[in-house]
Order: sequence, then structure tokens, then C-alpha cells
Amino acid sequence: MRIGIAGIAIESSTFSPHRTRLDDFHVTRGDELLGRYDFLAPGKPLTEGVEWVPLLHARAVPGGPVVPEVYDELAAEIYERLGEAGQLDGVFVDMHGAMSVIGRTDIEADLVAGIRRIVGPDVLLSTGMDLHGNMSRELIGLLDLATCYRKAPHTDAWDTKERAARNLVARLRSAGRPLKAWVQVPVLLPGEKTSTRIEPAKSIYAQVDEVEAMDGVLDAAIWVGYAWADEPRCQAAVVVMGDDEQVITAQAKRLADAYWDAHDKFEFVAPTGTLGECLDQALASTARPFYISDSGDNPTAGGAGDTSWTLDKLLRMPAITESELTTIYAAIVDPEVTTAAMEAGVGATISVEVGGKIDSEPCGPVALTGRVTGIDTTAGAVALAVGGLHVIVTMRRKPYHIESDFVALGLAPRDADLVIVKIGYLEPELYAMAADWLLALTPGGVNQDLISLGHHGIDRPMFPFDPDMPDPDLTPELI
Repeated sequence: MRIGIAGIAIESSTFSPHRTRLDDFHVTRGDELLGRYDFLAPGKPLTEGVEWVPLLHARAVPGGPVVPEVYDELAAEIYERLGEAGQLDGVFVDMHGAMSVIGRTDIEADLVAGIRRIVGPDVLLSTGMDLHGNMSRELIGLLDLATCYRKAPHTDAWDTKERAARNLVARLRSAGRPLKAWVQVPVLLPGEKTSTRIEPAKSIYAQVDEVEAMDGVLDAAIWVGYAWADEPRCQAAVVVMGDDEQVITAQAKRLADAYWDAHDKFEFVAPTGTLGECLDQALASTARPFYISDSGDNPTAGGAGDTSWTLDKLLRMPAITESELTTIYAAIVDPEVTTAAMEAGVGATISVEVGGKIDSEPCGPVALTGRVTGIDTTAGAVALAVGGLHVIVTMRRKPYHIESDFVALGLAPRDADLVIVKIGYLEPELYAMAADWLLALTPGGVNQDLISLGHHGIDRPMFPFDPDMPDPDLTPELI
């Protein structure tokens, strides 16, 4: 059998002033695309009797909405390559599920509709999405098979993609299209309140594995939805697939009920506070390294990455800049400053204005005079020291989730006193490293205070926007 591979993957905050353009995407085709998937390497079970046909895949660090001409260009190439690929039995659609394009809604459904028009009604389409994606009625109606991550942080991302591919191959070889029981749950919460590390999400997602193991069920999934986009599709959703209509419908209802029953019980994954409160607690603590999440400008949730509000506060604190403490701030994007530091070289002192050039609210560029202590040409990043404060500045929007990225700049986060990172919940390496951790509620395009952002395009009533809303009808629709 022949199965195509295509997709566009990005998480887009419609509240971020950043705009995602073509150079923000890493685009792969042909052998490079096929090489992304270890489970499709020669000799793996999923390659027996299957020709995988790599078409085009584009992925980007989460950011602001994609400009329409960029989406149109990428989608057009996918469609062109599909048309030239010859007869296909299936398509593995590798996408995130929370892409937004300026002026449009439910763009993943638009992408899949275009694929469906080209391959026709008989070809099976399968996807494995991020649980922070959105599963609309239109999208699930276009897809034959759909699943999503069951862990946040996403330690099962590649397992989910493999499961989507495995389900597709299995159904092509045997039973064909499964039935799908789908229901939306009118709840929209940030990932920092729905981490599967803690309750109630931990127990709710444990039920997904139980449902999948039942006779008559092929797969089960719960989408949290994406909180920082303003579209009707943005809400939680459940899909259970299989061949037993009664079982999958009952189990979709079970999962939807479990999510709704806990809708007002979700809490942040770590203790929270204002930036000032978090810094006071960190400075008073003996736990080292002490991590603080600068959550409002988290680039892996869609933040612009150059919000300078937190950096401005740090530079004004003698307890940070004029003490013997070592504080790392990771990171802020500013290509002009990064270039200037690289040209000056390690050991040079430069005076620059950093950040606040994409997202100028609530703070514009910040004046900084610092010594260049590290340059990472591969990543396009520099470290600038202002007393004990080490500020990472990057050429492009870049998350700092792994220790080696710090080390490449000559920084040792394990030996630091404070590490302040533009992130939501800590990714596994940082989580394991942190002696203590707080989540600072800071401003930015992915502000945790959803009510303040001004959603107007979502379906209402919806929790937490309508805290006293009545219990919804969670009867699944069989598709």
C-alpha cells in the first residue's frame, strides 16, 4: 500500500502581535521528511508492505497567527505534491491542531478539506495531534482516524504520531473506516492548569488508556483545546473510535462527563504569584536552583518572545544585579542585539536596547549595558552579563528547555541561584533540575488570565468565561 505524509504544524496565539512568516517554518520534503519518523525507518514493522510517500511538512515554534499568503503557499505545495504522487491508499496528516491564519477560522479543517478534495472519498486520512489542538465537528468529519497526546508535558508526542500511523495501516489492512463518537466540552483552560502531572487531569487521562483497551474500541482521545486563540472550535473535545457503536458512544460520554465534572477543579501546575511575589520568595529561599516561569510570554505557547516587562523588572533590582547571586534569564529575542554582541565578541561591553520591538505592551525596548560572556553561533544566541544577571538574547524566537542550550553559552543552570525562563509548566529536564519552582503570572500574548484577553469569537456559554453556566448536553455525535 502507499501512504502519503503531509502537514503544517504550529500553535498560534491570536492575542500575540507576532506574525508567523515563511522563514519561521522549517519545511521538509522527500527523504528529509521521511527521516523525521524513527518508526518509519527501514526494517520497522510499519514499513512492511507499505511505501511511505513523503510530500511536505512545515513546522514552526508556536507564535502569532500565520499570514495568509504563507499558509496558501504551503497548502498549495502540499496539494500539488499530492496530485503528483499517484494513487494513495492513505495520508498521514501530521499537524498540531491550533494553527490560526489571519482572517480565517478552523484552518486545519481547511487544510484537510483540500487534501480530501484531491485524494477523493476512498482514501483514509489519519492524524495524531497535540492535546492543545482543537477538534471541531468539521475536522473530525473530514478525518477517518484521529488521536492526540495523553501527556502534558508531551513526553508521548512521537508515540502518538506512531499510533496514528499504526492505526491507519491497521485499518487499511483490515476493517476500513471506524466509527467515531465525538463531543465537545465547553471548557477552555490553559495547559498550565491541565497538566497530566497533577490531578484532576492525571486521573482523567488515565481513563483514556482504559477506554482504548476495551473490546470494540480502536482509540480514544481528549483534546484540551487551545486557550489563546479566539475561535468557536477552541474548547475541549473527546473522540472515541471503534466498531462497536454502543461502546464508543458510551465511552465518549464517560470521558466528556469526567472532564466536565472536574471543570472547576483544575489548578495551576505550580504555586503562582505576581513576578514580584515569586522573586521575593525565590530570594528568601535556600533551594537552588530556584526556577520561575515567565509564563505570559512563553514562546512555546505562542508568545512573541520579546516581551521585555520581566527583564525590565530584573534590571531594576539590585538584589539581582548587584549581589553575589547568579541569575539566568532565558530568553528574549532581538536579532539586532544578538548581531551586535556577536560582532563585539566575548569580553566586550555593549550598550543596547533589548526586546519590546514585536510586543511593545506593556513595556518597550529596555536599556541594557552588559558584558558579552557567551556566543552560540549554531543557535544564534548570546549571553550578556549585568552584574550577576545573565540575559540570553536570541536571533530567532527560541525556547530554552534543555540544559545543553544553556551550556552552549557557557552557562550552568544547575549551579545558578535563580533561573527565570519564558515557559509555562517546566519541561522534563528543567523540572528534574529545579530544587523549587513558581509560576509567575506575567503579561504577554499567552497571559494566564484568560478573562482579561477579551475573547469574543468563542462559543458561549463556556467555562471559565461563564462560571455559573448550566451543565451542558454532552451527548456524543456518531460520525
